[in-house]
Amino acid sequence: MSTETKSSLLSRRDWLRHAGGGLGALALTSLLVRDGRLQAAPSAAPANPLAPRPPHFAPKAKAVIYLFMHGGPSHVDIFDPKPALTKFDGQAPPSEYHSLKLQFTDVSKQKLMGSQQTFSRCGKSGLEICDSLPLLQQCADDLCVVRSMHHDVFNHTPAIWMLNTGSSLPGRASLGAWLSYGLGSMADNLPAFVVMHTRPLKPGPGVWGSGFLPAVYQGTPIGTGPAPIPYVAPPAALGGEGQRAVLNYVQEMNRAHAAERADNELDARIASYELAFRMQSAAPEAVDLARESAATRALYGDGFGEQCLIARRLVERGVRCVQIYHGGDNEDWDTHGNNHQGQTKRLHEVDRGCAALLQDLSARGLLEDTLVVWTGEFGRTPTTEGKNGRDHNPYGYSMWLAGGGIKGGYTHGATDELGFRAVEQPVHVHDLNATLLHQFGLNHERLTWRHEGRDFRLTDVFGNVVSDLLA
Repeated sequence: MSTETKSSLLSRRDWLRHAGGGLGALALTSLLVRDGRLQAAPSAAPANPLAPRPPHFAPKAKAVIYLFMHGGPSHVDIFDPKPALTKFDGQAPPSEYHSLKLQFTDVSKQKLMGSQQTFSRCGKSGLEICDSLPLLQQCADDLCVVRSMHHDVFNHTPAIWMLNTGSSLPGRASLGAWLSYGLGSMADNLPAFVVMHTRPLKPGPGVWGSGFLPAVYQGTPIGTGPAPIPYVAPPAALGGEGQRAVLNYVQEMNRAHAAERADNELDARIASYELAFRMQSAAPEAVDLARESAATRALYGDGFGEQCLIARRLVERGVRCVQIYHGGDNEDWDTHGNNHQGQTKRLHEVDRGCAALLQDLSARGLLEDTLVVWTGEFGRTPTTEGKNGRDHNPYGYSMWLAGGGIKGGYTHGATDELGFRAVEQPVHVHDLNATLLHQFGLNHERLTWRHEGRDFRLTDVFGNVVSDLLA
């Protein structure tokens, strides 16, 4: 190593040491940007990859709670009642549907199967919701139900990839990762993107990953109980000032190394070390439900409801994206047999949590800028599989949104009279993602990342904002 290089390294290390490892200045800059008191030049990349960044235009939403129903909820049994399907129950489906490609069944060889659910018109809007969601029915005027969702991926794993990343192939960045990249973090001591699930998911953890984006933008999985975030607690023999001193030393060496190379992965690692240190005090408090009143805990209930309560606590503390996966493994919404019993069971599992989340966010003034999304990877067929099951159906299905500048008490689009295909005001997954990003003040065509010689985005080269969904 030359004398000039040695001198250069020493001077950088001295500068970092005198600047407190650069951490104090970094934190101050981040806080000033977040509070709107300082704005970097648009072309300048922040030293901290999670530093707050301005949106493209004024946003309606600050945070999103994304409720994902793993396995495929049956739209014709939940949000899309079909009198014609009941009328023609047991008959052969019309020939125009025989060419639909499905996972396990041939439409031409199946029978139509009417829903055993009953439906009610709810709220002032008269939104139709099945009676297995009695608590959510009370929130009808907050819901924007999209009955015309569609894509063409009819198997679970690629369809879950499609909903989460905009591509049926693995390796792309998730919605939460794109939001973290585009806007940075609002929380000083918590991740920008948090994930909760209780069972293994068919595609694995990559669906909340960062893909080709730097690793710092991927979701952070948490659970419930005394240690919701693994390994966040400091070693028993090292804590407080001792741990801070070790981290300062490691970060000083990392930044000296980073000064000689352009390495996004190294920058992400440096930022993650700092975040992990700060999370040691903030994260346990954020997920400690004992701090909630008995009335609030009763409102949410157990299981999925507890996850929804944690989600509210997290967005209240600045987490930008919280994703909750309900179901997984063999306990999900995938009702190839006993459709009515299986769907009813799942609806009862999520009803209290969904309703409590909307009511609690509204009562705290958080629903106005917190977007809530409820969807699965696809719907289910109006025809039978076996004796009383339903196959996968991505060609027309339902989901709902609430809050974050979305129109409440509104039903958008329609499937045909039997529920096979989206036929009125169809909304593709790319359109949905373009609309979600829009509510955060992000133009989906401008939010890009250069990878393998081209600019990638969440919506690929498609997608339009669905303005009819916006309040």
